[in-house]
Amino acid sequence: MLDIQNGIARLTINRPERLNALTMPMMDDLLTLCRRIERDHSTHVVILTGAGKAFCAGGDIHAWASQSPDEFGRHWLRDGQQALDALARLRQPVIAVLNGHVLGGGLELAACADYRIAESHIRIGQPEPSIGIIPGWSGTQRTVRRFGAQTVRRMALFGEEFSAQDALPAGLVDQIVATGQGGEAATELAQRMRHRGSVATELTKMLINAAEREERERVLEALAGRVAAAYPELQTGLAAFSDRKKADFWE
Repeated sequence: MLDIQNGIARLTINRPERLNALTMPMMDDLLTLCRRIERDHSTHVVILTGAGKAFCAGGDIHAWASQSPDEFGRHWLRDGQQALDALARLRQPVIAVLNGHVLGGGLELAACADYRIAESHIRIGQPEPSIGIIPGWSGTQRTVRRFGAQTVRRMALFGEEFSAQDALPAGLVDQIVATGQGGEAATELAQRMRHRGSVATELTKMLINAAEREERERVLEALAGRVAAAYPELQTGLAAFSDRKKADFWE
């Protein structure tokens, strides 16, 4: 569910009756909405949260348990990774409001954000190996880059769950607020972006992502393309193309 107002896109995982457990149609919708946000020039910051009293309970087990290994690998994992990649690579900063437990795929979703606000009652973990499966939506890749390998080991290998209070020093979250106050805190943080240059913020996020190996190749080509497009040579080339001539860039 997406609502865009006053420069802020509010992206809500909306399946509260199942604790916002994710299905493949939901992941398809997430990919579509991320593309819409990416292309919306009025959007400067994104707030991600879950409907009801949950953030995200992860992937819906009933949605994938009956799949064959090939279907699981080709579609559930790869398509899900594509959707989360789109979220992580949005040009706008993403603030996640963790308003309920953050488990499995929910953590992989939260890891896509640039800033995580945790309400004080939540718990964070990666329980997938307890049912015989891996953390599959970049749960051993992006999570390691963003939270550190040892923290991920503690959750994924040894089953440790972090309270909000323990998650803060571990780097899993950036801020703790009282239960029910996450949305307000996120809005206040988003409003600060009004005083930061939108283009500079976008470029800075791209460079940070590149340094973090999130999207190095795409960032390099996008930045180089912007530089090339700003030079008069492009207009010379386009004019020559329209006139069906060879461009002379030395004139």
